[in-house]
Amino acid sequence: MWLTKNPEKYGVLVSGNMFGDIVSDGFAGLIGGLGFACSAQYNPDTGIGVFEPTHGSAPKYAEYPVSIVNPIAMIISSCMMLDFIGEGEIAARIRKAVAEVISEGQVRTYDMMKLSGSPDVVDKGAASTEQMADAVISKLK
Repeated sequence: MWLTKNPEKYGVLVSGNMFGDIVSDGFAGLIGGLGFACSAQYNPDTGIGVFEPTHGSAPKYAEYPVSIVNPIAMIISSCMMLDFIGEGEIAARIRKAVAEVISEGQVRTYDMMKLSGSPDVVDKGAASTEQMADAVISKLK
C-alpha cells in the first residue's frame, strides 16, 4: 500500500526474483505500464552493467505479423546505459525526443491506447514498434 500511495519515497527496492517480478510488473502502472519501465543492474566499481526493459523481449508477441511492443522502455534503458558510460548529453537528447513524442500524443502504441495486445491493434490505430521508434528518431535534433 505504501509503495502505491507514496512511490516517491522508494528510490530502490531490493528483493528476490519472484517478488521483484511481481512488484516491477504491478507498479509499472505508476509510470504508464510495462512499455515505459526500464531497468538496470550495474556495478560502478567494475564498470559492468546490464540495461533492459522490464518487459524483457515480450516473447508472447513474437509471432505477430507486425511488432507491436512499445520500444520506449528499451530506448530509455539505452539512455541509462549511455549515462553509465558517460554519454549523458546524447542520453538527454534521446529522452527529450521521447518526451516530445509522448506529449504530442500523435503516435501511440497499443498499451498507450489502453488496448489489449492483439495482432489487430495496428488496424485499430495503434503504432507498431517501428512506427514508434521512427517517431522518436524524427524528433532527434
